[in-house]
Amino acid sequence: MSNRLKNESSPYLLQHAQNPVDWYPWGEEAFEKARREDKPVFLSIGYSTCHWCHVMAHESFENHDIADILNQNFISIKVDREERPDVDRVYMAVCQALTGSGGWPVSIFLTPEQKPFYAGTYFPPVSQYGMIGFGDLLLAIVDKWKTQRPHLLKSAEEILSHMQMEEGEIHETMEEQLPKKAAEQFLRSFDKENGGFGQAPKFPTAHNLIFLILYSIIYKDKNALKQAAFTLEKMRRGGIFDQIGYGFSRYSTDAYFLVPHFEKMLYDNGLLILSYAAAYKATGEKQFLITAEQTAEYVLREMAGPLGEFYSAQDADSEGEEGRYYVFRYEEVIRVLGEEKGRRFCDYFGMTKQGNFEGKNIPNLRNGKKISHELEEERKLLYEYRKSRTSLHLDNKVLTAWNSLMICALAILYRVTGKKHYLHAAQKNQEFIEQYLTNENCLYVSCHDQIPSVNGFLDDYAYYVAGLLSLYEVTGESCYQERAEEVMEEAQRQFCDSKGRGYFLYGTENENLITKPKETYDGALPSGNSVMAYCLVRIWQLTGREEDRKRAEKQLIFLSGKAREYPAGHSLFQIALLFYLHPPKKITVVLSRDEKAQNMYPRLPLYADVRILLEPEEGYSLINDQTTYYVCEGHTCFPPSNELPGGKKI
Repeated sequence: MSNRLKNESSPYLLQHAQNPVDWYPWGEEAFEKARREDKPVFLSIGYSTCHWCHVMAHESFENHDIADILNQNFISIKVDREERPDVDRVYMAVCQALTGSGGWPVSIFLTPEQKPFYAGTYFPPVSQYGMIGFGDLLLAIVDKWKTQRPHLLKSAEEILSHMQMEEGEIHETMEEQLPKKAAEQFLRSFDKENGGFGQAPKFPTAHNLIFLILYSIIYKDKNALKQAAFTLEKMRRGGIFDQIGYGFSRYSTDAYFLVPHFEKMLYDNGLLILSYAAAYKATGEKQFLITAEQTAEYVLREMAGPLGEFYSAQDADSEGEEGRYYVFRYEEVIRVLGEEKGRRFCDYFGMTKQGNFEGKNIPNLRNGKKISHELEEERKLLYEYRKSRTSLHLDNKVLTAWNSLMICALAILYRVTGKKHYLHAAQKNQEFIEQYLTNENCLYVSCHDQIPSVNGFLDDYAYYVAGLLSLYEVTGESCYQERAEEVMEEAQRQFCDSKGRGYFLYGTENENLITKPKETYDGALPSGNSVMAYCLVRIWQLTGREEDRKRAEKQLIFLSGKAREYPAGHSLFQIALLFYLHPPKKITVVLSRDEKAQNMYPRLPLYADVRILLEPEEGYSLINDQTTYYVCEGHTCFPPSNELPGGKKI
């Protein structure tokens, strides 16, 4: 038995293709049938590696009694939030407004005109512990649809009216003190004992850490750097980092970064590669570089496709149990490694007979042991054993925005290490995006088996421009800058608010929904508007064109108004503002004959615009036949020298 999802390409929708629920994908067919049959719509939004999505699917959507209620009384729609971020964000905002919280799965009840009248997230199949069961909820909504429909329709109109409220007055000034205010907010919420900010659960939000590192460099603020470095060390030592196979999980359920929610997302690992690489350049601590490279090793080994693409996520569950793939019994490790090596391994990674997670062990280094490769042979043995024991579901959907983020991460890692395989992986990924995820200057959200999905949204354009600029910065090849400018122009055409108030999430090439969101807050991922601010500033700094300057300043002014209430919630915008207020120094390096570009990059500051010349050109000659540096900072250019002025730090 299968439903209409059987013809979809999304791994998440295909997971539900055999449900007894008569699912529809999002589209006019479903809403037209709801109008024709005079039925409410049940909208369920999730993603393929979501633990609670799996739970609700198993408990309710595979339940024939619940499926009968849905099929008889509702039109049911399934949405993959990663393929349709527009639908997800419109209705997630509804859920948050009605319930005060959000998360996945999102469960929304709509009129046939797409207007929401009830919202929630996970519901158990039957009522328990004061929480209404999904079956009881469905019957209650059926009753109200039949007997109190005017009340439901009025509620839907009120919700929609609230969601469509006009923006306030246009902000007219750039707030230059916002980075300082953001740093102060981070300091107040910093967990001095465990790292991170606030209480559990703790998300990596690596862009916050990158902001603190950059802020510390520009303003010589040691506290900001300590917060970022301490947090990065605690995460690397905790169970949120996979000590056996590398890579980071989505978040920590506790305050100590010990017990993760075990799913691994491509975007988290891309952002964390960036943050650990930046921390290494800022501190010189080798452990940060090791972690950045181990995380890249994980992505290239387990998340990469044959054509250079990167897949989206690995599941938290295996064989229906969260974390089963990752945890070990003490005796199990002894059996695999032998008595002596096993005891030593368990002692090093904090594994005991009692366990630290439901009687089993999450390997970790919270005991303060030195991060080293001393037990590398044993780790590899346990990794191979783990793979043979059970497996993880891989969401092999390729997302444009997340792949673009990996381009940024790999380009920076090349710049920090000089290892060319990182650059080659970034370039191969960009070639994949061009071949399978673009149509001239237009982008798609994703593809599966090289077949693209829907037209791209703001985040896809903003992140791809950032990736292209990163490639230009490490290669000096003008084709990347030119392509970045082409894609930026298309983003301007599709998403720009003509009133000068930033960019809409969806644009002229996308479907119109009940509201038109304009996101500025940086959540697990930086918002499209924040990334646009960064890209606009960087393009202006590369071109020097007046038009580019005006665009960048207009976006920074718009976001200044949005960030005033909570500056720490807009960290990528703060990074863009710092780049604008404190432009990176410009370094041109003329290489001597025996010098290689990849050997030069690790010796150069990270916060600098670098141009490497393989041979002298007009205005840039060699001095003493040795590698020569030309450095300009602010409005001052230093004399050319065989030594890099100001030292080699970031």
